[in-house]
Amino acid sequence: MRFPPQFLDDVKARLPVSEVVRRRVRLVKAGREWKGLSPFSAEKTPSFFVNDQKMAWFDFSSGQNGDIFNFLELTEGLSFPEAVERLAAEAGLQPPRASPEALEQEKRRVGLREVLAGAAAFFRAQLSARGGAKARDYLARRGLGEEAQARFGLGYAPADKFALRDHLAAKGATREAMIEAGLLVHGEDVAVPYDRFRDRLIFPICDRSGRPIAFGGRALEDAVQPKYLNSPETPLFHKGSVLFNHHLARLAAHQAGRLVVVEGYVDVVALAQAGVGEAAAPLGTALTAEQAELAWRMSEEPILCFDGDRAGRKAAWRAIDMALPLIGPERSFRFAFLPDGQDPDDLLRASGREALEETLSRALPLVDAVWTRESEASDLSTPERRAAFEGRLEAIAAQIRDERLRRHYRDAFRARRNALFAPSRSEPRPGARAGGRGAGARERPAGPIVAGPSLSASALMQPQGSGPGAGDALILLILVNHPALVERRIEEVAALEFSWPEGAALRDLAVAAAGEGAARETREDAAAGLRAAIEARGLSPALARCEALAGLASHWYARPDAAEADAEKVLDQAILHRRAAALNKDLADARRAFEAAPTEANWARFRDLQEQLRARGGLEASVDGFGVPSGRRSGGL
Repeated sequence: MRFPPQFLDDVKARLPVSEVVRRRVRLVKAGREWKGLSPFSAEKTPSFFVNDQKMAWFDFSSGQNGDIFNFLELTEGLSFPEAVERLAAEAGLQPPRASPEALEQEKRRVGLREVLAGAAAFFRAQLSARGGAKARDYLARRGLGEEAQARFGLGYAPADKFALRDHLAAKGATREAMIEAGLLVHGEDVAVPYDRFRDRLIFPICDRSGRPIAFGGRALEDAVQPKYLNSPETPLFHKGSVLFNHHLARLAAHQAGRLVVVEGYVDVVALAQAGVGEAAAPLGTALTAEQAELAWRMSEEPILCFDGDRAGRKAAWRAIDMALPLIGPERSFRFAFLPDGQDPDDLLRASGREALEETLSRALPLVDAVWTRESEASDLSTPERRAAFEGRLEAIAAQIRDERLRRHYRDAFRARRNALFAPSRSEPRPGARAGGRGAGARERPAGPIVAGPSLSASALMQPQGSGPGAGDALILLILVNHPALVERRIEEVAALEFSWPEGAALRDLAVAAAGEGAARETREDAAAGLRAAIEARGLSPALARCEALAGLASHWYARPDAAEADAEKVLDQAILHRRAAALNKDLADARRAFEAAPTEANWARFRDLQEQLRARGGLEASVDGFGVPSGRRSGGL
């Protein structure tokens, strides 16, 4: 069975080679490629490589290479049609039937390609002819030389309404083929079809193989609208699923290790002329999900480079909304914003490549771009507006489909929100004594916080199930009975999470009391004021449950009269154990992720978590002076 080339290209575009190969070969990330042991020969050192950008695999031990189809042929003994049909089903595509209609359709597609290739050659010739002087002048003003013009196949469409039509007709092209290829304007109110592109600089739009499938035309007169005109949708061209310069940017992106997505054709050409060949552009519209998929096949984290004006910023915010449901651990975007009023071409001509590289080096990760958008657009002057802001961040994180990534976005938003809402420590609080610490306060001791093995092994430090646990109870009692700790560690306390709703409410009251200047002249007054607020909110039963669970008789360091330094040590140890439990869970998740997909990113995360847990392993030790009555301590840790 014969399959149309376009259909085979569509299957390969939907199924990365690494995804197909890893079913038979254990792959690990190796720079911008994947590597593993050859499935065709016994070896101990990996010599089998996969390159998703090139849509190919290479086996240096056996000297073989190919694509996803012949990989199945060689490893599973399938025939070529069987391999195509299986992979097409995985890609969600229906193989075309070998019917007279299908053969006729493929014949028409071949005919369209020939017509478009003829049109591209005509436009190139016209740029060099006498009539192309205006277009050449425009290119000279933009600083785009002959080498760049030849590389991108730039051309010129004459002002004559029938110049292209008559030229192609003389070569044997039918009017129907020219209309279907999008080269002629036609319709019921058009007596004679005429050239779509007239008096315009022409940019050929190519498929992955570099064959022209459409054109973009830039008007050479300011009064002519639209300034940029694209071919209409055709059997070969679907605007939302094509990137300008995709065919050239693929190899350049692989070599450079990045992809730069800009907004216009001229920007792409200017970047390539300046040595940045790894640039591509959507076709005059907002970036689509299909175009994002193309970009991710060239780079795990493409840089979206936007013009430095309001329209550029709006385009960036639209790209965020498009990308959020699609991103994952190895696919995201970064956002670069150019100086106000400049596009990439302007910046290159004014300040050179160095200035552009500086801008690209400062590109924001997607999480930073989201935070910038939401925080800049929000009025946070009242609790209600801050609550609405928090709700928007939660809704944004909820759009992310990958569970682990969604959790990390929520953590990042929570940390930034807490830092944003926390009162400045440099500002004196109403009613506080000079120095801002209150009675009994002292500087937080430097160095690692440690506690003895008996405390570490106690039930207080063990993982808790759902509902209030003894560990939660201990932390909450320390916060309630020692408000000065909350006051000077407000960001850390605000970030503590409690699955028990009443526990979260008690934490919020402790933070609010410190943040709103509720500290009294003495520690006892501050604790009494906080307990009054707890009673007013109807949370006294919840506090009583904490006291019962913690067992104040044995855990005296949570009592109001305990030395604040002792209470702080226990608080630190409880928080450390909480973090260790979370790290252990993350480590187990990271191990499962690496086993399922042995990528470089998954391995790096696994090793990082291992190192964090190893660092915490040395924290178990005795604490000198622990338990000395308040006022008789001899110093720090």
